[in-house]
Amino acid sequence: MTTRIKLCNLDELPEPGSKSVTLGEQACFLVRHGKGVALYQNRCPHLGIELNWQEDVFLDHEEMFIQCATHGALFIMETGECVAGPCLGEALTSIPCTIEEDGIYA
Repeated sequence: MTTRIKLCNLDELPEPGSKSVTLGEQACFLVRHGKGVALYQNRCPHLGIELNWQEDVFLDHEEMFIQCATHGALFIMETGECVAGPCLGEALTSIPCTIEEDGIYA
């Protein structure tokens, strides 16, 4: 039996947008892109540091990519793949999540 963990309600996550969440003691974040949602560990593959400096702020100014606040690395929202910066070709660690009628679950 798998345990579902409710992360938030869908209306708490702007489109496009991002939100900090915690799974156990692990810092994570959600990103909403179009009709999809992705969940990632909050760790830059370059140095293993958290991506954001401000709560819930993970996207670049144009809200097209996830951005590391320290190095400026850019990641594709849907896949977590780094497309610019010191970790080019690496990817964020994705965690499976689902959108259900009453919220987003891991």
